[in-house]
Amino acid sequence: MPQLHTPVTLPPSPPRLGYGQQALSFGSCFSEHIGAYLRDGGLQLQVNPLGIQYNPLSIAAGIERLFFGEPFTEADLFEHSGLYHSFLHHGRFSARAAGQALRLMNASYETVQTALPQLRYLLLTYGTAYVYRLAGDEYGGVAGRVVSNCHKLPERTFVRERVSLETLLQTWRPLIERLRERFPELTIIQTVSPVRHLRDGAHGNALSKATLLLLSEALTEQFPATCFYFPSYELVLDELRDYRFYAEDMVHPSPLAQRIVAERFTAWALDEAVQKALPLAHRLHQELRHRPLHAEGAEHTARLAALRERVAAFRSQYPSAQLHDLPSWID
Repeated sequence: MPQLHTPVTLPPSPPRLGYGQQALSFGSCFSEHIGAYLRDGGLQLQVNPLGIQYNPLSIAAGIERLFFGEPFTEADLFEHSGLYHSFLHHGRFSARAAGQALRLMNASYETVQTALPQLRYLLLTYGTAYVYRLAGDEYGGVAGRVVSNCHKLPERTFVRERVSLETLLQTWRPLIERLRERFPELTIIQTVSPVRHLRDGAHGNALSKATLLLLSEALTEQFPATCFYFPSYELVLDELRDYRFYAEDMVHPSPLAQRIVAERFTAWALDEAVQKALPLAHRLHQELRHRPLHAEGAEHTARLAALRERVAAFRSQYPSAQLHDLPSWID
């Protein structure tokens, strides 16, 4: 029987992540898919506390501000089309009032501050080596600054470029040194998003992804006890090399492909207890989100009671696991 796929061999595993250990994830939309899978598995993981960020320079700026900086103030905001935005945040933090925008941003900032004393894992998903730099000092920005989100500002506001490996390393090497000094046991997992950015053309996308792969390799070689690489990009592009593993746009991985990558990551990065408990936690979350057609009567009451017992049993067996967004009736 011929082999109809190209297996991708995973690199040696990092120190395993277990329940009760805090993790943070930064990066592209692909990181949100994997992050949701891990959170539903009971891990203490915060995903994209500044919103989606695609390029490594924006990710680095976000980590710098959240880990070593101060809360956000009105000086970080600008107004456009009736909304207050931040160049460091995704649009889901924008609001019609400056105070509301700051409340959203600083609530996320405070959540990160709470997590930092127990931080063990940092998951980074690089999406593209192309960046948008401010062309001038409009909107309270500084010319040359890389932004995380353009917030639908006029195209003339920005200069778009593909940053070099040298530029990326000049930012990331000193940042990792600072992170290692503050968090000596920190494990940093890097991966490259398999989502292709075809607006740059097939060749431009290939050059961009190659730059990200070289960045990951350089940091892994320089910081072998801290930095590790997980091949999400290679798993989708090589092992799952078939359009049935893509969404209708033929660019984004399908839900099946996302699940396969998440399962491979689970076996590679998580300890045995988490791997055993993950399916149980996923089933609980799935059932807790189920909305019955008729939410009354003895049958529904019995179902809720059984679910409550299963949640209690899970918590008893895995006391360090964290089931997220539970309905109020559970407790």
